[in-house]
Amino acid sequence: MAERRRPGRLATKVARAAREAREQGNVLAPMCPSRGVLEHVTSRWGVLVLVCLLEDTHRFSELRRKVGGVSEKMLAQTLQALERDGFVLREAYPVIPPRVDYSLTPLGREVAERVESLVDWIEDNLGRVLEARGEHAADDQAS
Repeated sequence: MAERRRPGRLATKVARAAREAREQGNVLAPMCPSRGVLEHVTSRWGVLVLVCLLEDTHRFSELRRKVGGVSEKMLAQTLQALERDGFVLREAYPVIPPRVDYSLTPLGREVAERVESLVDWIEDNLGRVLEARGEHAADDQAS
């Protein structure tokens, strides 16, 4: 019979940290899975997709038009990541031509509303941010 090895201290600590992270996330902890969720939600395309889907259900081509500048590949990857995290619902209909709709799950709506607050703040304060950038650019040129 094969000998069973006991996990080392590090493996035990990692397993304990993963178990605790599943119960309550800690984005500052390097091994916490919440970092992957944070990355998906706060990526450039993740934010824009979530905000678009807050408005309504969209097909892939509609999302691509609404989210200016996103490639097909990046949009597909973003939607897959958000779907995997439980934020986006993908509904495929057995029709010709194929039809796939994307919408937010209740969890997705919750996170999208929070992200939308950040987007609103950015849009409302863009002038101040650009002014600060201009001041720093002037300081950099003077140096």
